[in-house]
Amino acid sequence: MQIDGHIQALRQDLLRVAQLGDEATARAADLLSVALEASLARQVQDVLAEAALELNAQLDTAHVEVRISGRDPELVLVREDGSAPEPVDEAFSARITLRLPESLKQRVESAAARDGASVNTWLVQALQRSVESSHRLTYTYGGGRNRLSGYGRS
Repeated sequence: MQIDGHIQALRQDLLRVAQLGDEATARAADLLSVALEASLARQVQDVLAEAALELNAQLDTAHVEVRISGRDPELVLVREDGSAPEPVDEAFSARITLRLPESLKQRVESAAARDGASVNTWLVQALQRSVESSHRLTYTYGGGRNRLSGYGRS
């Protein structure tokens, strides 16, 4: 889980709000956001640790651990036998060229920024959710009405 993108999004939010004031306010916000960066990262890690504890209370045959790799925390499900599921992250070695309408590109960029992720990370996560979904949504057209049937997963 890359938290740097989320922290940068918070910094940008603070700077946008500070632009409502004068130049001194904007400068103070910039200095404050830099000073708070490490604290925000620790707070995010603390939130993840609390989430892991809450999940552990609900799991019978496994537990969740927070592991730190560099600056990035990772939530890992560990089974009772001590094994962890196969990691979903592989090295980003495959490349693909994607052509899409400008309006869709802008919506993807907005969604990635809202989630505090890069466009590439956001697209990889969206594609993983799509292909890992065990139930597919099906769209049926009939009788002049569109109908949605199937199961969804958020």
